[in-house]
Amino acid sequence: MGRVAAAPQPCPQRAARRWANIADMLGFDGRPARAAWSVFLVALLLAIVYLIRGVLLVFVLAILLAYLLSPVVSLVERFIARGKSRTFSLALVYVLLVGGLVVGGIAIGNKAAEEASNMAAAFPRFVDGLKQRLASPDPAWLQPVKQSMLAEIDQHGQDLRSAALPFLQGLGTHVVGVLSNAVFVVLIPVLSFFFLKDGGLLKGQALALMSGGRREMWDDILSDLHVLLGQFIRALVILSLATLTVYSSIFVIAGLPFAILLATVAALLEFIPMVGPVAAIVIVFLAATLSGANHILTILALLIAYRFFQDYILSPHLMSSGVELHPLLVIFGALAGAELAGIPGMFLSVPVLATLRVFYFRVRKAQASSVSSAAS
Repeated sequence: MGRVAAAPQPCPQRAARRWANIADMLGFDGRPARAAWSVFLVALLLAIVYLIRGVLLVFVLAILLAYLLSPVVSLVERFIARGKSRTFSLALVYVLLVGGLVVGGIAIGNKAAEEASNMAAAFPRFVDGLKQRLASPDPAWLQPVKQSMLAEIDQHGQDLRSAALPFLQGLGTHVVGVLSNAVFVVLIPVLSFFFLKDGGLLKGQALALMSGGRREMWDDILSDLHVLLGQFIRALVILSLATLTVYSSIFVIAGLPFAILLATVAALLEFIPMVGPVAAIVIVFLAATLSGANHILTILALLIAYRFFQDYILSPHLMSSGVELHPLLVIFGALAGAELAGIPGMFLSVPVLATLRVFYFRVRKAQASSVSSAAS
């Protein structure tokens, strides 16, 4: 019988073995050479990821949008477009849902931009009104604190106006610019369309490159990531919409100025883990204080009560499995992501950490299975 040809080794393994042979010829130990080669490849991969992080962000956002739309496409295929092609269902969802989201987002953005311009125009009046309230003699036990705050405003008030006015004046333009950016309005939905259309084919082709136990391990990893990312993005969108609805309702009922602007900012900050919701409450409190709104403490108490409901009831229910990270790890990831990639890095910190967790547990399970198989 003819000799069976050995299966070709993957390119990284062949390269590592080649460098190990060269190291042996030069008198070096081959094992440290292979380890050094592996470290070099990992460092090179991390450097490439950092350099193209902007491009990767676009593709990641497209993937998350695909996961957000996937249940809607499945419902359309099942009840409305039964017997039609998947492309027809995708086109129907994009025309109705994505078009509605774009139009609604631009409408909310225009309203928020208008309120931002009004806030910029009224800012000097807000500062003067705050100084008048601090100068009042009542209550007596708060006089030291009020005098200290009044002195700080008198000392740094001009600097505060110089910093805040350009920011508020440009905030509305920035919001509309982001919502009308061609990357967000055109490129990301187009990429998401192809991920929805050919996602299963791409997964099958990627798994075809694997063999044996590695293919099974990667199949399990991709299945876990499929559940994780789907739950993550759908939960974030639901939490953001809930925040927009609840906050705007509270602000309108309480008569808080710039209700839509503040509610929109709070809804967008929901996408930043841990830090975003706290920053939203601080921003609302400062805006209510400066504008002289009534019932500030009542508004603050309602917002804190909503945060408890969302963090301990709604969010755990929406993210029932997969995204199981300790709060300290989430805070560390958000801060590290901010250092590496700014606000997008903070947003992606939770899915990245959860993905690393999936890799860790699946690799450990595969190693345990191989050890038990070898022992038996």
